[in-house]
Amino acid sequence: MPAPPADLVVQRPEGLYCPPGDFYIDPWRPVDRAVITHAHADHSRRGHAHYLAAAPAEGVLRTRLGEIDLQTLAYGDAIDHFGVRVSLHPAGHVLGSAQIRLEWRGQVWVASGDYYVAGSRDDPAEGNATCDPFEPVRCHCFITESTFGLPIYRWQAQRELFASIDAWWRANADAGRASLLMGYSFGKAQRILKGVDRSIGPIYVHGAVEPLNRAYRAAGVDIPATPLVTEVKDKALFRRALIVAPPSVQGSTWTRRFGEHSDAFASGWMQLRGARRRRAVDRGFVLSDHADWPGLQRAIGATGADRVIVTHGYEAVMVRWLGDQGLEAGSFATEYGADDDELPGGASGAVAASEEAAERVAVEVSDAAAARVAEAIADTAPVDDAGT
Repeated sequence: MPAPPADLVVQRPEGLYCPPGDFYIDPWRPVDRAVITHAHADHSRRGHAHYLAAAPAEGVLRTRLGEIDLQTLAYGDAIDHFGVRVSLHPAGHVLGSAQIRLEWRGQVWVASGDYYVAGSRDDPAEGNATCDPFEPVRCHCFITESTFGLPIYRWQAQRELFASIDAWWRANADAGRASLLMGYSFGKAQRILKGVDRSIGPIYVHGAVEPLNRAYRAAGVDIPATPLVTEVKDKALFRRALIVAPPSVQGSTWTRRFGEHSDAFASGWMQLRGARRRRAVDRGFVLSDHADWPGLQRAIGATGADRVIVTHGYEAVMVRWLGDQGLEAGSFATEYGADDDELPGGASGAVAASEEAAERVAVEVSDAAAARVAEAIADTAPVDDAGT
């Protein structure tokens, strides 16, 4: 009887490694050849000798990493490396995000990186308007994230979400208060700028946001002109303004120039009451660039994979759910996760889950499965606020 085919991707100390192709996918330690799914800091790091990424990611990668040896590939195009056929396919997460398809000796594996799919059915209005939408890729084994892999995570319709952001901004503007909306500089900030009603008032950004805005505009994404906060001479202009900035500005001296203002935070973690309370902001808007629970289910099902490997997020919960669906499931221990949905002090979603997650987890699973999920949460949640 012939031996079973070797795995196309394995875990090594440097990252996820493809043995027949001799390259890594989103490695967290310096390597010779790195295939990059997207430009968030936990997936694309300095120090690799050679990089391969999707063509739309070039601008943001060079903005973030500087001078690197970068080869790009158009979505759907393929190259052959030591007999492994490699192609990149849209992930819908951020500009240039890609799933990595690997084909070798009849096997097809797909490494998703981070991806965005929302809801239980396909609705173009619920896609990420700042990048190419997620494209299902058929495969034998699917390597998936699970950042929001609990049934409580179900994203609000984007039209309703941005209507609520606009209403908050408009009310502040009418009262002569600046509106400070905090979100990650890459991906989240551009989603906000693309989605808000620009007629309400002027829009200004933090210095960390504008270089990424320029990369998005250069790629053809409709991002409004966004002067830097530090360029504003007349502080009265802030009274009707929306200011988009990274979370690090909260409570800093940088915000004093706005005078009276209302602050808000945009993140998928705002789904949880505890996360909103710890963030200590006036408003929390549930906006994420990751798949919600039904989106994860739909994306995994669309691959047709009979084996699924979970990388980061609620790995134990997702692995158990996948096993209940009759799939072969496992996980890789990675160093991904601390990117666009980071909580104060670096706390991740595992910190925020616990009680709120257990309250509603039975909505989608049986009583027995709910008990296993609650047990998994208890097993995986850290005991303090130190997270990834």
